[in-house]
Amino acid sequence: MSTTAVGTFTFRPLDPLKDAELLHGWVTHPKAAFWMMQDAKLEDVERAYMDIAADEHHHALLGLDRDGEPAFLMEKYDPAHRELVGLYEPRPGDVGMHFLTPATDRPVHGFTRSVITAVLAHLFEDPAARRVVVEPDVSNKAVHALNEAVGFVPEREIQKPEKKALLSFCTREQFAAATGVAV
Repeated sequence: MSTTAVGTFTFRPLDPLKDAELLHGWVTHPKAAFWMMQDAKLEDVERAYMDIAADEHHHALLGLDRDGEPAFLMEKYDPAHRELVGLYEPRPGDVGMHFLTPATDRPVHGFTRSVITAVLAHLFEDPAARRVVVEPDVSNKAVHALNEAVGFVPEREIQKPEKKALLSFCTREQFAAATGVAV
């Protein structure tokens, strides 16, 4: 469980079949353009998350609000085996991360920052996690600002097959210094 300024979030493994309809609405919304699933059909979402569920190096979790309702999506992966293979030199304790907050008609100020804070706190609960790695699209300025707010430091731009990305890192010490959250 991770407590943040907006509330308390818990995490549970994503169920690719039960949660596919919910996720489909999230990943195909125009707000989720950087998720690159705008034209996905329900079956595409099921298949993508079934593949993740079967992958020992990639995991999808739902972040739940204090009422136990799905509030956001989080993926964690081993960058030595997924996403960044051959694009940087991974270190022991590196963990890759993606997160998605769904579009809403009733935005709550600070919600997305609370989500990324909870996601990093959750990742750093694992004593083996020493550094979180992200690779957002270079044009996603909003997520760059969020990443910086929780301690990420950009290293360089990299070219992935699907996008030009900003490779950034956050150590547990940088996260604690930026957020005041002890991990």
